[in-house]
Amino acid sequence: MPAATFQATRDATSLREEILEHGFDADRGRALAEALENEGHFLNALEAFLHANRARRDPAVEQRIMHLRLRAVAELDRSVPPPAWPPVVPEDASGPPDTPPVVTPSELTVGVVRNGVLRHGSVLVRGLVPRVRVARLRQAIDRAFEAYDATVAGKPSVDSATWYSPLDGIQNPVLTRTWRREANGFLAADSPRFFFEMLETVHEIGLDALIAAYLGERPVLSAEKVTLFRLHADDPRLHEVSWHQDGAFLGKGIRTLNAWFCLSRCGRDAPGMALMPVALKRILPVGEKGAHYDWSLSPDTVAREMMGVQAWRPECEEGDVLLFDHFTLHRTAADPGMPNTRYAFETWFFAPSVYPEGLSTPLVA
Repeated sequence: MPAATFQATRDATSLREEILEHGFDADRGRALAEALENEGHFLNALEAFLHANRARRDPAVEQRIMHLRLRAVAELDRSVPPPAWPPVVPEDASGPPDTPPVVTPSELTVGVVRNGVLRHGSVLVRGLVPRVRVARLRQAIDRAFEAYDATVAGKPSVDSATWYSPLDGIQNPVLTRTWRREANGFLAADSPRFFFEMLETVHEIGLDALIAAYLGERPVLSAEKVTLFRLHADDPRLHEVSWHQDGAFLGKGIRTLNAWFCLSRCGRDAPGMALMPVALKRILPVGEKGAHYDWSLSPDTVAREMMGVQAWRPECEEGDVLLFDHFTLHRTAADPGMPNTRYAFETWFFAPSVYPEGLSTPLVA
């Protein structure tokens, strides 16, 4: 049936019957999504739009999806009290390791994540993202940066809006976007196509179900924190990237899990990550003398609080994913002379029942 025959006034029930009778395609999926949205069923509309966009990519649909991720947060069920936290954490099988767990995708379980993050600060999953998808995401990062720069310069291309369409509702939008770009970052929520590709990847590798099980509820993402990176060691701002815990500015009483996706080899010939391999239970003193920011730690603070702890600098390959939470002490690790650019993105997942109201913008994952 041609798309022209669909009318926004048609109800979702009759459209579902039509899909059962004639099969699903992009046009029927979009019509169903529009009907559900008109009826105020935002979570269901979001799912229908996702199915429609899988059948046929459409920049207009991808922008609708982003706005629905905002609206659908209000529909998340909060009738059940949040689970007790921290949860039961599995013991180490053969004594505490020298570094956080490093596992394969087949070994990744909720128990492994709990053990890694809540006992050792993090867990590294080797090769979680297939190489073909890594290449697709890396190309998408380039397209997003190009679209942003062209739009800001007043020279957008025909498809710039596919890759850069500023999301309404961002906290301190001008400062947030400018600061990110100056640090070779980009808000993923401002790129409808990248955000779709990113969460399709999260779904296909099963990370969304694992994170929901870890947090105890369907997660939301922070629009201000999901960031794309294209970083080179000669960036003059790298020296400012001090040791920090994201919990110093994300809010109090939160439950989070950050999945840091490595899309290029890093840690050896491109900037990588350094993490303290300990599970912290509190936010350490920030902004003391010598700190670059009021939310970061000074060298003296790190030396005092981390006495005897050796920083962990894993060498990552494309497709590796680091998992850690808002208590994990970490920083970018870069050495002079590293010749290559690091492609990566971070995704901060929050438990919506304890999301910090007013500090950032939640999006349904």
